[in-house]
Amino acid sequence: MSPSTPVAEVAHVGLAKAGLLRKLGIHTVRDLLYHLPRRYEDTRAVTPVAQLRPGEVQTARVVVRNVSMRRSKERNMVLVMASLVEGADTVGAIWFNQKFLMGQLHSGMELLVSGKVQASRTGLAFRNPVFERVGAGQRHVGRLAPVYPETEGLSSHFLRGRIEPLLPLADELPDRLPPSIRAAEGLEPIAVALRQVHFPDDEPSRLKASERIAFEELFLLQLAAERARRRRLSTAGVTVPYDVEVARAFAGALPFQLTNGQRVAAHEILTDMAAAGPMNRLLQGDVGSGKTAVAAMAALMTSRAGLQTAVMAPTEILARQHQATLTDLLAPHDLAPRLLVGSTPARARREILEAVANGRESLLVGTHALIEDDVAFSGLGLVVVDEQHRFGVAQRQRLRRKGALTPNFLAMTATPIPRSLQLTVYGDVNHSELREMPPGRQPVSTRVVPPHERDDAYQFIRDQVAEGRQAFVICPLIEENDKLGVRSAVAEHERLRDVVFTDLRVELLHGRMPAREKEERMARFATGEADLLVSTSVIEVGVDVPNATIMVIEGAERFGLAQLHQFRGRVGRGGHRSFCLLFQGGMDDEGSQRLDTVAATQSGFDLAEADLRLRGAGDVAGLRQHGLPEMLAADLLDVVMGQRTRAAAQAWLDSDPDLTAYEPLHAAMNGYRAVFDLD
Repeated sequence: MSPSTPVAEVAHVGLAKAGLLRKLGIHTVRDLLYHLPRRYEDTRAVTPVAQLRPGEVQTARVVVRNVSMRRSKERNMVLVMASLVEGADTVGAIWFNQKFLMGQLHSGMELLVSGKVQASRTGLAFRNPVFERVGAGQRHVGRLAPVYPETEGLSSHFLRGRIEPLLPLADELPDRLPPSIRAAEGLEPIAVALRQVHFPDDEPSRLKASERIAFEELFLLQLAAERARRRRLSTAGVTVPYDVEVARAFAGALPFQLTNGQRVAAHEILTDMAAAGPMNRLLQGDVGSGKTAVAAMAALMTSRAGLQTAVMAPTEILARQHQATLTDLLAPHDLAPRLLVGSTPARARREILEAVANGRESLLVGTHALIEDDVAFSGLGLVVVDEQHRFGVAQRQRLRRKGALTPNFLAMTATPIPRSLQLTVYGDVNHSELREMPPGRQPVSTRVVPPHERDDAYQFIRDQVAEGRQAFVICPLIEENDKLGVRSAVAEHERLRDVVFTDLRVELLHGRMPAREKEERMARFATGEADLLVSTSVIEVGVDVPNATIMVIEGAERFGLAQLHQFRGRVGRGGHRSFCLLFQGGMDDEGSQRLDTVAATQSGFDLAEADLRLRGAGDVAGLRQHGLPEMLAADLLDVVMGQRTRAAAQAWLDSDPDLTAYEPLHAAMNGYRAVFDLD
């Protein structure tokens, strides 16, 4: 047997359990060895039977005196009962609906038993305790026992029994950390770390093993990011001269003054574009902070250099919004953006493609339609991708490869990247931030609305509409789903129109509608022909209706913090005070905590950090789409470890830029090639 052996061939696994393991992403012995515990049950402290206390989880070393079984009269439940002794002291144990234990427990067996002790009429007794026969190599009781990520039909008890016999095979795994780095950082070999992370001798050994695995994960990530950065800087890219007069003319023609943040970000971007090597920059700013104006200046500078700009957005609604905004910003400079989306008529599409290919059009805005095979640019100098986390890695790279030379790349997001991730996941990207809000933007008053206050909230909406305002109502689903038990846009639209707001104009919008119909309905709301717009998350970004002052979010606990903040950003865009009402659905402690966090926090940057803490890096917007291997032990919030691994990665690349000195490390980079465009 080897690390590449399929798990179905592991003793006592079989085809059925192998199928369950595949649900956890486990296909081979290696996968099983890297299926790390998420926590540990510490049952090492043994309490004498005479000192057991009711109401607490405790562990005792006992001998089975007798075992019996009966069926309870009240609930028709099988009860297995045992009398356990330690010297002259006795404690009971009872298990519910576990008839098979009659074949496992026998008089005279010495056990370690762990569980909650409760008092009864006959004395103290363990209720549903876990137990293990005393002997060499305890796996479950009397030690730090690993608790693994599980799936139905696959318990940690089963996984412990399968993983421990395989640990000697960890010696056959390639150690991806070079010996010199392990020595410099005081880290143990991977085989030792895997043995100790699964079945640690003690807490210090567990911590040391976890540190070793986390360091490797972050080191590989930093190595790939730093290598991509160095490769980009050495690549021939498109140079766009920085013409200060063009920048001044753009700023002077605006109907508003740029914020300090916008001026700084624009200077950083234009400086990057004028430098050798293609720009790779992320412009992150809160909802409504003015990212499009900065991108417009970069597009104008690119056009004045005789080059083209492509702006890609994730939805047609957002693409059309960008075209409208860019048209207003660039009209004084005789630069008109063209729009290419999925619903563009065939004749217009042919005319646009010909004009772009011949260089007659220098600014093209669109959706995924921009990356189709028949789209060709004559001189692509700048690529702008908005809400870049909504696109896959391959989609972003495909647009960047539309130019003869590597174009400058600007990603924009209203979902800020926490600083800890800027050191790791986005280590190959330069960052600009817009933290100021343009003059006139007001903070949105946010409130969590429990079910019993729903009618009061409806009256508040009615009062706002009576004053001439409008409201959004966001639902998690398009249509009803009894299993999920949440409100749908279609049903909620009917209920609000026919029952709650019978005298108001209630419009419906969702993603399954044809593009033209969505555009028409959105236009009716934007021009004030509808009072309420019931929608799904299709309006998360790109919708600008200054007269809308209320954002109602149904089942708000089903959305992440960043998405809730995006919804909230759709209001507060005019001169009127605005409100966000977070309607509770089915709540738990985690959901309640998320909603309270949104209500108390206005800054998208602060919410991004909170989102990472609450949900973990794997679920935060953009990381799944980034294409990264899953982090098993690394904490992406650990800035100190991020800095430590970054320094080690830079030092290694200084001495081995092509990664040829240590083959296991070179092979490990395969998992990052597509992510960081290392091919």
